[in-house]
Amino acid sequence: MATSPEDMHKDFTFRKFKDGDYQQDDWQEAIFQAGWSHKCPTYIHRTPPCQGSCPAGEDIRGWLDIVRGIEKPAEGESWQQYAFERSTAANPFPAVMGRVCPAPCEAGCNRNEVDDRVGINAVEQFIGDWALENKMAYARPEKESGKKVAIIGGGPAGMAAAYQLRKMGHGCTVFDEREELGGMMRYGIPGYRTPRSVLDGENQRIVDMGVELKMNTRVGRDVKVEDLEKEYDAILWAVGTHSGRQLPIEGSDAPNCLTGVDFLRAFNEGRLKMVSEKVVVIGGGDTSIDVVSVARRLGHIKTENEQDRPENIVLGHTAHDVASSAKRMGAAVTLISRSPIEQMNAAEHEIQDALREGVNIRGCLSPVKVIKDDNGRAIALRVVELEDDGKTPKEGTEFDIEADLIVAAIGQKGDLNGLEDLDNGKGFIDADQHYRVPGKEGHFVAGDIVRPHLLTTAIGQASVAAESIDRYFKHAELGKRPKVDKHHFDLLAKLRETGLAPEEYDHSDTRGTSEANFAVHNYDDRSRQEIIPADKLFLGHFEHVERIKRQEDVPTADEVLGHFEERMKGLTEEQTIAEANRCMSCGMCFECDNCVIYCPQDAVYRVPKDQRTLGRYVATDYTKCIGCHICADVCPTGYIDMGLGE
Repeated sequence: MATSPEDMHKDFTFRKFKDGDYQQDDWQEAIFQAGWSHKCPTYIHRTPPCQGSCPAGEDIRGWLDIVRGIEKPAEGESWQQYAFERSTAANPFPAVMGRVCPAPCEAGCNRNEVDDRVGINAVEQFIGDWALENKMAYARPEKESGKKVAIIGGGPAGMAAAYQLRKMGHGCTVFDEREELGGMMRYGIPGYRTPRSVLDGENQRIVDMGVELKMNTRVGRDVKVEDLEKEYDAILWAVGTHSGRQLPIEGSDAPNCLTGVDFLRAFNEGRLKMVSEKVVVIGGGDTSIDVVSVARRLGHIKTENEQDRPENIVLGHTAHDVASSAKRMGAAVTLISRSPIEQMNAAEHEIQDALREGVNIRGCLSPVKVIKDDNGRAIALRVVELEDDGKTPKEGTEFDIEADLIVAAIGQKGDLNGLEDLDNGKGFIDADQHYRVPGKEGHFVAGDIVRPHLLTTAIGQASVAAESIDRYFKHAELGKRPKVDKHHFDLLAKLRETGLAPEEYDHSDTRGTSEANFAVHNYDDRSRQEIIPADKLFLGHFEHVERIKRQEDVPTADEVLGHFEERMKGLTEEQTIAEANRCMSCGMCFECDNCVIYCPQDAVYRVPKDQRTLGRYVATDYTKCIGCHICADVCPTGYIDMGLGE
């Protein structure tokens, strides 16, 4: 049949062969004749790349399958609650992370090979917002262990660790030197990106599990480490990196040269209400984008009194006069980066939002010197152009950028004053693969103080650290961490949840298990060793479906002044389900029936309904199977391998 003109202009979603493929495969390796074959279908669970790319290790495929209705909740439980429970097994902040995480999971999504990634963050935001609206709570542990953990820091790592440890029954006390919980989620990210009601709600759920708080308390100053060691059975350091790095150039000691960390803290504490007329920010990562976006929203006042200068506010010397701060005008804000703009570390959509808001972004520039006036204040930043490699200066290209305020967002380190014994000499705390502090018995560490990275990274580290603490209490060997170190779907746990757990094995002499009920047959869990790539999927099964994008309230350059409304608008329930349906369920059966329909021997069959659950939808009658491998070829998710007997 000829291809219609309409079909000729459709987007192609799959190519069986790629450019350069010209050699015939040896079919003898794949197709075996009748009873001679020893290769029959085995159902292989592998980790999907979204989960493999998630530093928090969330079972993303799992809660997407719940949203789309493939995995069913227990009777009387809504799918929203079930999805919330599955999502928060790894990450107790779905509403926050659904808004601000740069979503490495989406970059890793196999759907990118078909049309466009699945909007994982958008679905996660819906789950988190629904849970807050419906006042979902975490259960307190049924049994207390009697062990107590001191957690130093109430940011994402500290609170995520408290959540995991409380689930295990361990007592937790969080020490934080600030008035409110949240760490960088509160003091490093503007409220129009993380609404404070959302952050407070997700933190309070953890506190309500029985977490004790000691706020406005700095360990190493108000409390001695030695006293904590006596009172608690373990200590987890999750102090974050709240000290910014100054520009390592001449003149950077000018009073109006600040760090991005200090700038954002002053804004998020409500102290900084305006900036100067000409602001230059050095960076290229997410922090620098937040600085320039805040500066554009705050604007400047025409007459600047000494006490109103931003540096005096940021450094805590004075407070802004609210009356004068109301007379604001737009600030000229420039962001420079050593990298080309397209290679900056900040998320692409954040860069585009900043450009829309009127920020001047210039790549391949490196700061050389801060130019001062006679009073020692910075009046310009001297820069030099770089080659496209972002490293090599171009001779004779130095020039000055006028500036009334210079903000360096070029890195962070920990404030370890009073904790010098923990400092590795670089402003961080060392950790082994289990997040123990080397040479410090009973001390553990997680979050940015190990290495500054994403909020989701801190959450993932906290989960590993909590597991290490639990094993430390039990005097259990820690062993080696899995190659794919994530929160995996567990078929045995699912079978128990649905009342289908295998029977106890009586250890009698057995020659085969295919008819027995004490074993899970023709199933292999490789999720801790393997991430399934796109070339193991049958991509031709999936039609081109446009991604459902969230609406964002990003102001233009003319609208940005004073614009502090939340930017990210969530999906509706209908949109959320539709977007979850775009998930290809990589590495796990999603019950499409292809293998059943196309099996020429009727060897592949659906498991009886009363024995069926996620991961146990189909099985094989090996007395009928001839090893033709058609089921494996037509499996969209790569769940079937022709490997039985190997």
